Amino acid sequence: MLFPTLTFGVFFLLVLSMAWALDRENGRRKLLLLVASYVFYGWWDWRFCGLLAASSIINWAFGRVIGSMPASPLRALLIILAILVNLGVLAFFKYYGFFIENLAEALTQLGWQRDLPLLQVILPVGISFYTFQGISYIIDIKRGEADHRAGLVDAMLYISFFPQLVAGPIVRAKDFMPQLASAPRISRGAVTLGLLLIIWGLFKKTVIANELATGLVDPVFYAPGEYGGLDRLFAVYGYAVQIYCDFSAYSDIAIGCAALLGYRFNRHFDQPYRARSFQEFWRRWHISLSTWLRDYLYKPLGGSRGGEFGTQRNLMITMLLGGLWHGAAWTFLAWGLLHGLALALERALGLARPGRSVISLVITFHVVCLAWILFRSPDFATAWVYLTDWRFIADPVQLLSPALAGLVVFGLAMHAFPPRGIEFLAGAMARLRSPTIAVSAALLFTLIDALRPPGIAPFIYFQF
Repeated sequence: MLFPTLTFGVFFLLVLSMAWALDRENGRRKLLLLVASYVFYGWWDWRFCGLLAASSIINWAFGRVIGSMPASPLRALLIILAILVNLGVLAFFKYYGFFIENLAEALTQLGWQRDLPLLQVILPVGISFYTFQGISYIIDIKRGEADHRAGLVDAMLYISFFPQLVAGPIVRAKDFMPQLASAPRISRGAVTLGLLLIIWGLFKKTVIANELATGLVDPVFYAPGEYGGLDRLFAVYGYAVQIYCDFSAYSDIAIGCAALLGYRFNRHFDQPYRARSFQEFWRRWHISLSTWLRDYLYKPLGGSRGGEFGTQRNLMITMLLGGLWHGAAWTFLAWGLLHGLALALERALGLARPGRSVISLVITFHVVCLAWILFRSPDFATAWVYLTDWRFIADPVQLLSPALAGLVVFGLAMHAFPPRGIEFLAGAMARLRSPTIAVSAALLFTLIDALRPPGIAPFIYFQF
């Protein structure tokens, strides 16, 4: 069930109306949202609802036991076991085929060819996100930041809540679980902010991201050697805009839907291409993942407490694993490695300080775009052609049009908008009368539907 479809629109309106009809019955309301979340998830493949339920129940059970125990070696062992169970499920579904294929090739190169058990494992949608939320549940309980006495319905709803289930943001247990303690109350400001976030997300996804993908990015990255320099250059910029608009659109719609249901998620993107350092970029891009890696991986590894060598080592490990989290491919590892090297070099040279020049913004953006080539390319061979084969640099433009160039420019210009523009508009809109708000929202939805191209492509992060 995709967000920008009539099916999801009808589904969400039904859930929204039933949820608010139960606003005085919090237990039934949570049960309704839990059932709705499983219907939403099962729309792709109902068989994986069992995996989602098993993950939720196992984490809840571990949390109950861990939270009720005093600090001890047994408690530490249970925490490690709970984390390993989560990572083991993720590793099997996401990395089994990658590991077996590479092991078979390595053995062949050594002259030890073997028939290895290669299984066709289907990747469940959203497993990377809800696995990390399960780990967050365990660690937040271990740290005393989440209540281990939460009921099973609360724990299952936290891990499966449908607005952010498939592609985030990754919500912390300590942030979301307390919101389930009582029935939420909603304000006009929350309604208008939720509506504007959904509208803005639909515009970014259906009008900008989809058009850039089909008209420019996908054809060029499929066969970069067949296109000239200008097409290739704008395809890189186009992908930078596409992945930002696509992923931030999902996040905006998820945050907006949650707001209309009475729940609050933290900001997930904060104009990342205005960053003037790589450290700042990761404070603005995919914020729920970058802060998750910081708090649950980088700091437990030692963070910056182990001297310069330890800090650089921890940065590299964190970024390599962050790259691997995105997918079972060497190109994702290389993408993480490049960002890790950039962060390490920036730190070693003392270049992460605030207030740097526009030149640092341009350099940061273009190194990020260089890394996007690795991220988007299906393999190293394609990336190598993209980066080195410039025989056709002077060839005539085949794909780039004024409209596509305009979308790229507009997508980058968004990062110069007022940082809290949506919140400001929501505050102004909240002062209008309810019929005016409803008519305005309907007109904007209609305008977006008229502007968007036919068809809806899945969100990029569905594959992660």
